[in-house]
Amino acid sequence: MLAEEYDFVIGGDPDRDTIDLAILDTVTGGVHAHLAESADGAGYARILAWARRHAPGRRIWALEGTGSFAAGLSDVLAQAGEHITEVGSLKRARGAKNDRFDAIRAARSALAREHQSSPRARGLREAIRALTATREGILVSRTKAINELKSLIVAAPEHLRATLRGLSLTKQLTRIEAATTTTTASVEHRVTVLTLQSITARIRFLTGQLDDIDPELGRLLRQHPAGPTLLAQPGVGPVVAARLLLSWSHPERVRNEAAFRLTRRRCSTRGQ
Repeated sequence: MLAEEYDFVIGGDPDRDTIDLAILDTVTGGVHAHLAESADGAGYARILAWARRHAPGRRIWALEGTGSFAAGLSDVLAQAGEHITEVGSLKRARGAKNDRFDAIRAARSALAREHQSSPRARGLREAIRALTATREGILVSRTKAINELKSLIVAAPEHLRATLRGLSLTKQLTRIEAATTTTTASVEHRVTVLTLQSITARIRFLTGQLDDIDPELGRLLRQHPAGPTLLAQPGVGPVVAARLLLSWSHPERVRNEAAFRLTRRRCSTRGQ
Protein backbone atom coordinates (compact mmCIF):
# COMPACT_ATOMS: atom_id res chain seq x y z
CA MET A 1 0.00 0.00 0.00
CA LEU A 2 1.27 3.47 -0.86
CA ALA A 3 0.67 4.82 2.65
CA GLU A 4 3.27 2.42 3.99
CA GLU A 5 6.01 3.53 1.60
CA TYR A 6 5.35 7.17 0.70
CA ASP A 7 4.49 10.43 2.43
CA PHE A 8 2.74 11.98 -0.55
CA VAL A 9 0.95 10.83 -3.69
CA ILE A 10 0.59 13.28 -6.58
CA GLY A 11 -2.42 12.59 -8.79
CA GLY A 12 -2.35 13.80 -12.37
CA ASP A 13 -5.15 14.30 -14.90
CA PRO A 14 -3.60 15.14 -18.30
CA ASP A 15 -5.15 16.71 -21.36
CA ARG A 16 -3.54 17.41 -24.71
CA ASP A 17 -2.13 20.83 -23.75
CA THR A 18 -2.45 20.99 -19.95
CA ILE A 19 -2.23 18.79 -16.89
CA ASP A 20 -3.85 19.19 -13.48
CA LEU A 21 -2.09 17.79 -10.41
CA ALA A 22 -3.01 17.40 -6.76
CA ILE A 23 -0.75 16.48 -3.83
CA LEU A 24 -2.35 14.26 -1.18
CA ASP A 25 -1.05 13.20 2.20
CA THR A 26 -0.91 9.40 2.15
CA VAL A 27 -1.86 9.12 5.83
CA THR A 28 -4.83 11.49 6.01
CA GLY A 29 -5.78 11.68 2.33
CA GLY A 30 -5.95 15.43 2.63
CA VAL A 31 -5.11 17.68 -0.33
CA HIS A 32 -1.92 19.69 0.23
CA ALA A 33 -1.64 21.57 -3.04
CA HIS A 34 -3.07 21.83 -6.54
CA LEU A 35 -1.48 22.92 -9.81
CA ALA A 36 -2.66 23.41 -13.39
CA GLU A 37 0.29 23.58 -15.78
CA SER A 38 1.09 23.39 -19.48
CA ALA A 39 2.00 19.97 -20.89
CA ASP A 40 5.34 20.88 -22.43
CA GLY A 41 9.02 20.91 -21.53
CA ALA A 42 8.93 24.16 -19.58
CA GLY A 43 5.73 23.10 -17.84
CA TYR A 44 7.25 19.76 -16.81
CA ALA A 45 10.23 21.55 -15.22
CA ARG A 46 7.88 23.80 -13.23
CA ILE A 47 5.80 20.79 -12.18
CA LEU A 48 8.87 18.99 -10.83
CA ALA A 49 10.01 22.09 -8.91
CA TRP A 50 6.49 22.52 -7.49
CA ALA A 51 6.40 18.89 -6.32
CA ARG A 52 9.78 19.17 -4.62
CA ARG A 53 8.60 22.27 -2.81
CA HIS A 54 5.17 21.05 -1.69
CA ALA A 55 5.84 17.29 -1.34
CA PRO A 56 9.32 16.90 0.17
CA GLY A 57 10.42 13.44 1.14
CA ARG A 58 8.95 10.18 -0.15
CA ARG A 59 6.50 10.82 -2.98
CA ILE A 60 4.95 8.92 -5.86
CA TRP A 61 3.09 10.18 -8.92
CA ALA A 62 -0.26 8.58 -9.85
CA LEU A 63 -0.79 9.49 -13.49
CA GLU A 64 -3.60 8.63 -15.88
CA GLY A 65 -2.61 8.16 -19.53
CA THR A 66 1.14 7.52 -19.22
CA GLY A 67 1.02 6.10 -22.74
CA SER A 68 -0.71 9.12 -24.25
CA PHE A 69 -1.22 12.64 -22.82
CA ALA A 70 0.97 12.02 -19.76
CA ALA A 71 3.79 10.31 -21.71
CA GLY A 72 5.98 13.42 -21.81
CA LEU A 73 5.66 14.14 -18.09
CA SER A 74 6.19 10.47 -17.26
CA ASP A 75 9.48 10.47 -19.19
CA VAL A 76 10.73 13.62 -17.45
CA LEU A 77 9.82 12.22 -14.02
CA ALA A 78 11.49 8.88 -14.74
CA GLN A 79 14.68 10.62 -15.82
CA ALA A 80 14.60 12.64 -12.58
CA GLY A 81 14.38 9.44 -10.53
CA GLU A 82 10.78 9.96 -9.42
CA HIS A 83 8.49 7.05 -8.62
CA ILE A 84 5.43 6.67 -10.86
CA THR A 85 2.36 4.46 -10.83
CA GLU A 86 -0.10 4.25 -13.71
CA VAL A 87 -3.77 4.88 -12.98
CA GLY A 88 -6.21 3.30 -15.37
CA SER A 89 -9.05 5.22 -16.98
CA LEU A 90 -11.25 6.51 -14.18
CA LYS A 91 -15.02 6.30 -14.24
CA ARG A 92 -16.43 9.80 -14.03
CA ALA A 93 -19.78 10.98 -12.78
CA ARG A 94 -22.14 12.57 -15.26
CA GLY A 95 -21.78 16.27 -15.81
CA ALA A 96 -19.01 18.65 -16.81
CA LYS A 97 -15.47 17.33 -16.53
CA ASN A 98 -13.55 18.78 -13.58
CA ASP A 99 -9.79 18.37 -14.07
CA ARG A 100 -8.96 19.36 -10.50
CA PHE A 101 -11.27 16.75 -9.00
CA ASP A 102 -10.01 14.16 -11.49
CA ALA A 103 -6.42 14.75 -10.35
CA ILE A 104 -7.51 14.16 -6.74
CA ARG A 105 -9.43 11.04 -7.77
CA ALA A 106 -6.34 9.68 -9.55
CA ALA A 107 -4.31 10.04 -6.36
CA ARG A 108 -7.02 8.48 -4.18
CA SER A 109 -7.48 5.64 -6.64
CA ALA A 110 -3.78 4.78 -6.31
CA LEU A 111 -4.01 5.05 -2.52
CA ALA A 112 -6.87 2.55 -2.43
CA ARG A 113 -5.17 -0.06 -4.62
CA GLU A 114 -3.26 -3.01 -3.22
CA HIS A 115 -1.23 -3.53 -6.41
CA GLN A 116 0.39 -0.68 -8.32
CA SER A 117 1.14 -0.64 -12.05
CA SER A 118 4.31 0.85 -13.44
CA PRO A 119 4.06 2.91 -16.64
CA ARG A 120 4.70 0.92 -19.77
CA ALA A 121 8.32 0.88 -20.84
CA ARG A 122 9.18 3.25 -23.67
CA GLY A 123 12.33 3.12 -25.78
CA LEU A 124 12.42 -0.17 -27.70
CA ARG A 125 8.90 -1.17 -26.65
CA GLU A 126 7.47 2.15 -27.83
CA ALA A 127 9.30 1.77 -31.15
CA ILE A 128 7.77 -1.69 -31.59
CA ARG A 129 4.33 -0.34 -30.65
CA ALA A 130 4.55 2.57 -33.10
CA LEU A 131 5.74 0.34 -35.94
CA THR A 132 3.07 -2.28 -35.21
CA ALA A 133 0.30 0.34 -35.08
CA THR A 134 1.51 1.85 -38.35
CA ARG A 135 1.65 -1.58 -39.96
CA GLU A 136 -1.91 -2.38 -38.89
CA GLY A 137 -3.12 0.92 -40.33
CA ILE A 138 -1.39 0.22 -43.64
CA LEU A 139 -2.82 -3.29 -43.73
CA VAL A 140 -6.36 -1.98 -43.17
CA SER A 141 -5.91 0.58 -45.97
CA ARG A 142 -4.45 -2.03 -48.33
CA THR A 143 -7.31 -4.45 -47.66
CA LYS A 144 -9.82 -1.67 -48.30
CA ALA A 145 -8.10 -0.76 -51.57
CA ILE A 146 -8.10 -4.39 -52.72
CA ASN A 147 -11.81 -4.68 -51.95
CA GLU A 148 -12.45 -1.49 -53.95
CA LEU A 149 -10.50 -2.92 -56.86
CA LYS A 150 -12.42 -6.20 -56.81
CA SER A 151 -15.76 -4.37 -56.67
CA LEU A 152 -14.81 -2.15 -59.58
CA ILE A 153 -13.71 -5.14 -61.65
CA VAL A 154 -17.08 -6.83 -61.06
CA ALA A 155 -18.90 -3.73 -62.33
CA ALA A 156 -16.49 -2.97 -65.19
CA PRO A 157 -17.53 -3.26 -68.86
CA GLU A 158 -17.34 -6.87 -69.99
CA HIS A 159 -14.46 -6.34 -72.43
CA LEU A 160 -12.33 -5.07 -69.50
CA ARG A 161 -13.64 -7.53 -66.97
CA ALA A 162 -12.92 -10.47 -69.29
CA THR A 163 -9.20 -9.65 -69.36
CA LEU A 164 -9.01 -9.77 -65.54
CA ARG A 165 -11.37 -12.64 -64.76
CA GLY A 166 -9.81 -15.63 -62.96
CA LEU A 167 -6.40 -13.98 -62.43
CA SER A 168 -4.57 -13.69 -59.13
CA LEU A 169 -4.32 -10.26 -57.58
CA THR A 170 -0.68 -9.92 -58.64
CA LYS A 171 -1.51 -10.68 -62.28
CA GLN A 172 -4.54 -8.39 -62.17
CA LEU A 173 -2.37 -5.50 -60.96
CA THR A 174 0.21 -6.12 -63.70
CA ARG A 175 -2.44 -6.30 -66.42
CA ILE A 176 -4.20 -3.16 -65.16
CA GLU A 177 -0.91 -1.25 -65.15
CA ALA A 178 -0.32 -2.25 -68.78
CA ALA A 179 -3.84 -1.29 -69.89
CA THR A 180 -4.15 1.57 -72.39
CA THR A 181 -6.99 3.64 -73.72
CA THR A 182 -7.60 6.11 -76.51
CA THR A 183 -9.44 9.36 -76.87
CA THR A 184 -12.00 7.61 -79.07
CA ALA A 185 -12.88 5.05 -76.40
CA SER A 186 -16.14 5.45 -74.54
CA VAL A 187 -16.16 7.61 -71.44
CA GLU A 188 -17.00 4.59 -69.27
CA HIS A 189 -14.03 2.68 -70.66
CA ARG A 190 -11.58 5.54 -70.13
CA VAL A 191 -12.76 6.35 -66.61
CA THR A 192 -12.83 2.71 -65.57
CA VAL A 193 -9.24 2.19 -66.73
CA LEU A 194 -8.17 5.40 -64.99
CA THR A 195 -9.86 4.34 -61.75
CA LEU A 196 -8.47 0.82 -61.87
CA GLN A 197 -4.96 2.16 -62.38
CA SER A 198 -5.38 4.67 -59.57
CA ILE A 199 -6.41 1.96 -57.10
CA THR A 200 -3.64 -0.30 -58.38
CA ALA A 201 -1.06 2.41 -57.70
CA ARG A 202 -2.45 2.77 -54.17
CA ILE A 203 -2.16 -0.98 -53.56
CA ARG A 204 1.40 -1.02 -54.88
CA PHE A 205 2.35 1.91 -52.63
CA LEU A 206 0.84 0.35 -49.51
CA THR A 207 2.45 -3.01 -50.32
CA GLY A 208 5.79 -1.26 -50.63
CA GLN A 209 5.30 0.32 -47.20
CA LEU A 210 4.65 -3.11 -45.70
CA ASP A 211 7.78 -4.44 -47.39
CA ASP A 212 9.78 -1.65 -45.74
CA ILE A 213 8.20 -2.00 -42.28
CA ASP A 214 8.33 -5.79 -41.86
CA PRO A 215 12.16 -6.11 -41.95
CA GLU A 216 12.48 -3.19 -39.52
CA LEU A 217 9.99 -4.84 -37.16
CA GLY A 218 12.07 -8.02 -37.27
CA ARG A 219 15.24 -6.07 -36.43
CA LEU A 220 13.55 -4.39 -33.45
CA LEU A 221 12.25 -7.70 -32.13
CA ARG A 222 15.70 -9.27 -32.29
CA GLN A 223 16.97 -6.42 -30.08
CA HIS A 224 14.38 -7.22 -27.39
CA PRO A 225 15.60 -9.64 -24.65
CA ALA A 226 12.63 -11.93 -25.28
CA GLY A 227 12.44 -11.38 -29.05
CA PRO A 228 14.78 -14.13 -30.34
CA THR A 229 13.17 -16.73 -28.05
CA LEU A 230 9.69 -15.81 -29.24
CA LEU A 231 10.69 -15.83 -32.90
CA ALA A 232 12.22 -19.28 -32.46
CA GLN A 233 8.85 -20.74 -31.46
CA PRO A 234 6.89 -22.64 -34.14
CA GLY A 235 4.23 -20.47 -35.73
CA VAL A 236 5.48 -17.23 -34.16
CA GLY A 237 6.52 -14.60 -36.68
CA PRO A 238 7.35 -10.92 -36.19
CA VAL A 239 3.70 -9.77 -36.04
CA VAL A 240 2.64 -12.35 -33.44
CA ALA A 241 5.81 -11.77 -31.40
CA ALA A 242 5.21 -8.02 -31.41
CA ARG A 243 1.61 -8.48 -30.23
CA LEU A 244 2.76 -10.74 -27.40
CA LEU A 245 5.39 -8.27 -26.20
CA LEU A 246 3.01 -5.32 -26.41
CA SER A 247 0.26 -7.18 -24.56
CA TRP A 248 2.63 -8.19 -21.78
CA SER A 249 4.11 -4.64 -21.59
CA HIS A 250 5.65 -4.69 -18.08
CA PRO A 251 6.34 -7.13 -15.20
CA GLU A 252 3.39 -6.01 -13.06
CA ARG A 253 0.99 -6.70 -15.92
CA VAL A 254 0.99 -10.45 -15.23
CA ARG A 255 1.05 -10.52 -11.43
CA ASN A 256 -1.40 -13.41 -11.04
CA GLU A 257 -3.46 -15.99 -12.96
CA ALA A 258 -6.36 -13.59 -13.57
CA ALA A 259 -4.05 -10.95 -15.04
CA PHE A 260 -2.42 -13.59 -17.25
CA ARG A 261 -5.79 -14.71 -18.60
CA LEU A 262 -6.82 -11.12 -19.33
CA THR A 263 -3.55 -10.45 -21.16
CA ARG A 264 -3.93 -13.66 -23.19
CA ARG A 265 -7.51 -12.77 -24.13
CA ARG A 266 -6.54 -9.27 -25.27
CA CYS A 267 -3.64 -10.59 -27.29
CA SER A 268 -5.94 -13.14 -28.96
CA THR A 269 -8.49 -10.42 -29.76
CA ARG A 270 -5.87 -8.18 -31.37
CA GLY A 271 -4.63 -11.08 -33.44
CA GLN A 272 -7.99 -11.64 -35.09
